[in-house]
Amino acid sequence: MATRRFVNIGIISSVAAAATAVAPSFAETTAAIDLPPPATNGGKSLMQALQSRRSIRDYSDRALPNEVLSNLLWAAWGVNRPETDGRTAPHWHNAYALDIYLTRADGVWVYAPKGHRIVFHMNGDLRAQTTTGQPFVGAAPLNLVYAVDLAKLTPASDGEKAIAAAACAAVVAQNVYLYCASAGLATVLRQSVPGAALAKTLQLQPSQIIQFAQTVGYPKA
Repeated sequence: MATRRFVNIGIISSVAAAATAVAPSFAETTAAIDLPPPATNGGKSLMQALQSRRSIRDYSDRALPNEVLSNLLWAAWGVNRPETDGRTAPHWHNAYALDIYLTRADGVWVYAPKGHRIVFHMNGDLRAQTTTGQPFVGAAPLNLVYAVDLAKLTPASDGEKAIAAAACAAVVAQNVYLYCASAGLATVLRQSVPGAALAKTLQLQPSQIIQFAQTVGYPKA
């Protein structure tokens, strides 16, 4: 018959094994997250979404489930014509120069439209670092950072590149506004972004510039 000491050891070992199974190491969960297919039916009509569209700066800390994240990112910059890789927002001369970085409590991720997934970019909760001082940013569950690679916008003058970069990010941001209005989410587009410092923190390429950041979450009750 097993002694109490060995029984206790067995219980401890079982608990440890269960904890390991429930909470895999961070490295095992950082490759990519496949998002569920977006729900392209339902929601408010376009005119109703426009009526509800607004900026909100008070957020609940409630996380966004993957189903909502899927719809949000597809609305923002997803592939809506797979045969031509057409997107829900326009691009410059067939150049997909925009990347959407998701800063969350569990790290920084990048949206991959073709696979409709988010790919791990780096560790660390950088939400509060996407603003120059707005306190609500660090508490909201998601901050989208719009970075445009100017090297992909060729041939074009510097002025044309600046216009194209701002226009692309702005249209994507408006898509996010309309989805949030349709789904009952809160969002606000922010120009108060420490662009150069954040680009360095995110380890972006020298040719990538940050246009805007956009906070998304559930409105605070």
